[in-house]
Amino acid sequence: MKNIRSCEEIGILQHDLDELQKSDMHADDYKNTSAILRTRLERLLKERELRKSSRTQFDGNGGGTDNTIGNNNHKTGTDPDEELRIRPPTNRQRLLVVANRLPVSATRKGDASWQLEMSVGGLVSALLGITEFETRWIGWAGVNVTDEIGKKSLTQALADKRCIPVFLDEDLVNLYYNGYCNNILWPLFHYLGLPQEDRLATTRSFQSQFDAYKKANQLFADVVNQHYIEGDVIWCHDYHLMFLPKCLKEHNSKMKVGWFLHTPFPSSEIHRTLPSRSELLRAVLVADLVGFHTYDYARHFVSACTRILGLEGTPDGVEDQGKLTRVAAFPIGIDPGRFIRAIQLPQIKDHIKELEERFAGRKVMLGVDRLDMIKGIPQKILAFEKFLEENPDWHDKVVLLQIAVPTRTDVPEYQKLTCQVHEIVGRINGRFGSLTTVPIHHLDRSLDFHGLCALYAITDVALITSLRDGMNLVSYEFVACQASKKGVLILSEFAGAAQSLGAGAILVNPWNITEVASSIAYALNMPAEEREKRHHHNFVHVTSHTSQEWAETFVSELNDTIVEAQLRIRQIPPLLETNEAVDRYLDSTNRLLILGFNSTLTEPVDTGRRFDQFKEMEPRLHPEAKEALKRLCDDPKTTVVILSGSHHSVLDKNFGELNNIWLAAEHGVFLRAPNKKWTRNMPPHLHMDWLDSVKHVFEYFTERTPRSQFELRETSLVWNYKYADIEFGRLQAKDMLQHLCTGPISNASLEVVQGGRSVEVRATGITKGAGIKRILGQVIHYKDTREPIDYVLCVGHFLPKDEDLYTFFEPEPEPRTLVRSSLSSPVNGGSNGSPGHKKSHAFPPANRNSGSNGKPSILDLNTNNYFSCAVKRKRSSARYLVTSSADVVSLLKSMADVLSE
Repeated sequence: MKNIRSCEEIGILQHDLDELQKSDMHADDYKNTSAILRTRLERLLKERELRKSSRTQFDGNGGGTDNTIGNNNHKTGTDPDEELRIRPPTNRQRLLVVANRLPVSATRKGDASWQLEMSVGGLVSALLGITEFETRWIGWAGVNVTDEIGKKSLTQALADKRCIPVFLDEDLVNLYYNGYCNNILWPLFHYLGLPQEDRLATTRSFQSQFDAYKKANQLFADVVNQHYIEGDVIWCHDYHLMFLPKCLKEHNSKMKVGWFLHTPFPSSEIHRTLPSRSELLRAVLVADLVGFHTYDYARHFVSACTRILGLEGTPDGVEDQGKLTRVAAFPIGIDPGRFIRAIQLPQIKDHIKELEERFAGRKVMLGVDRLDMIKGIPQKILAFEKFLEENPDWHDKVVLLQIAVPTRTDVPEYQKLTCQVHEIVGRINGRFGSLTTVPIHHLDRSLDFHGLCALYAITDVALITSLRDGMNLVSYEFVACQASKKGVLILSEFAGAAQSLGAGAILVNPWNITEVASSIAYALNMPAEEREKRHHHNFVHVTSHTSQEWAETFVSELNDTIVEAQLRIRQIPPLLETNEAVDRYLDSTNRLLILGFNSTLTEPVDTGRRFDQFKEMEPRLHPEAKEALKRLCDDPKTTVVILSGSHHSVLDKNFGELNNIWLAAEHGVFLRAPNKKWTRNMPPHLHMDWLDSVKHVFEYFTERTPRSQFELRETSLVWNYKYADIEFGRLQAKDMLQHLCTGPISNASLEVVQGGRSVEVRATGITKGAGIKRILGQVIHYKDTREPIDYVLCVGHFLPKDEDLYTFFEPEPEPRTLVRSSLSSPVNGGSNGSPGHKKSHAFPPANRNSGSNGKPSILDLNTNNYFSCAVKRKRSSARYLVTSSADVVSLLKSMADVLSE
């Protein structure tokens, strides 16, 4: 066998590669390619190639396996000729599909006897053709079971179908499913808004429904945890289970969890009206991969996370302090082969012949929808009436067949909708019908699979006018059955399928009755050549973007996301071990503590409340930090330096009462020794003649950007748009940077430093790392230091530009023998654990005119006595992480406590 480079060389864990490996692929074959899988795109392309070759080999061996849950589910009916069957064991990756409802409905026939029938739903329909994974379904069976005999017998019956039940009591279902899911989330996600009737009652019951929602999600998680095997992929579905990723990851952070939404995700302005908006978003973000049907939905989700939670949106998803949740669009498909094969069945051909004879001489238009507010059935029928009004020649030549599957028949709003539709249909039939023909055939029921396929096959124009729809697979099913007819698809632009079939379909705004009526006329009169071209475009898409490809692509992306996460985790420093830092502090003789201020020693601010801008505009010292700092400063063996980018007046206000503390403002340009006045500690040849021109630019953009602000310092200017609209702020920052670089600072010796949501302009070379050497020279001269500094703690929430402060103290690796590795543990500072290796610095005299009379000092630092810590910032060159300012204060208090022991 050829020599293979180690997986560690490219930062990919071997077990992750093994999990990416599919059914009939040999491990050695995969290893031979692992060394070149350096990028995410390369990995995904290779995975796609191997998946296809594996499927070809599998099909070529003359076999196939039954579908995971069988082939008899359909959105509007069931196929009695196909039954659920258990698959033989395979070596495929296990996929746990977790949805609110199982693909079967259970009816109790006795104490221990159950009848199982296929459920209806788009998810089940989409997953019919999936054979790549060993799939198990986890969900509610739709029945209330309270006795142990019933639970045990139902569990056994469902096990034959590879289904695992979650048992929910009646009260919980009413609050969780009928209440929070169907009365709160579903209307909101479809742009219908929150319930308007009896607002006070809604407000009072909201919390109880939300509590039931979280409880139900935890029950789903408990069942998943019972059946989870290491390496399983857990695929959570839909708005019913938005809390499930959080529940699962809290139990086992190593689980591979994906979440997929089958409805639209509304714009951030709609979602922010939800009282539990932040909790739901954060619960979903715990997942490794979040999927939507269209890019628009994914974009809305990322926008909600940035605008509501204040997180960072990236092209890959949402980032929160180094943790990336990948967000992407995965358009769902169907199993087109099932419909294509069905059209050739003798019984369906006979049915097609009957329908053709029944509607001979008339063009057939078809609508298949749930009788729901979002499906736009009244608007569709009114548009058809408008068409008949404007085209009298078509009165006896066209018929609309509307299949309206009843849903939620016990809800008053749906009952009202049913009456409205019946009234409109009756009026139109009475107006345009005759004794022998009527223009609209309306059915309030579902059709079986054979009957629906036959209807699809004889249809000339399919009319889908959803007011808002996650995807709508009826359009896909229609196209799959149109091999001979090549009918026209009229599709609402507000259906997710419009993103996929828009080029071949006629897109309409369902609210524009006149436009829809004109589209009907155009579709009925369309030349055969154009019809064929449109159908061909749609048919190619439907047959290539199948449900099998949809599931395989999602799971492949999820597997790769785990690999990416492993790479990111390896680059994230570990949390600081407080006891280790305190013990080393106690054992040393000359200690140096360098502390930032903002987000390091400041009092905590509730980041969940987006209107706390006022508190952060005036940062205040954490109330528990002052006492600890005072005790540390009073220790003769400890030197405390507060190094901040803030103006010196801010440091005076917060630390002025501490006598023995060193203060360094504006990145060390201004320095105040204990009990002294502020002095300039500026580098030579520093010019500030650029300040006024940049100030005018900052003032202009502050006026243009609501809730932004700028801070004028003596050596720099900072524009902050943290509380402005995130997207608008970024656009303004981009515009500002372009203007600065081509205008006021184009020929100046300046640096533009971009923070998360800030822009700073300062003179070149003014960084915390550049200023620390001058600061230490002053410290050594002031204290007349004779012993070398043997302990350094450096803690701060610094911008990447200022993280040279961390590397300034980093002990150098030994020549040749010690090579810093990107994969080595930061605990040892990248020096391969050599405890005795040190870093030395000779500092210049504090008085540059004193020559040899000055007192240079040496920094003689053991690598294990250096603790550099980044606060709240996971991407850092620091050795360790500290999660909050409260943890920093706790560390300082521990150090102060050991001094008094």
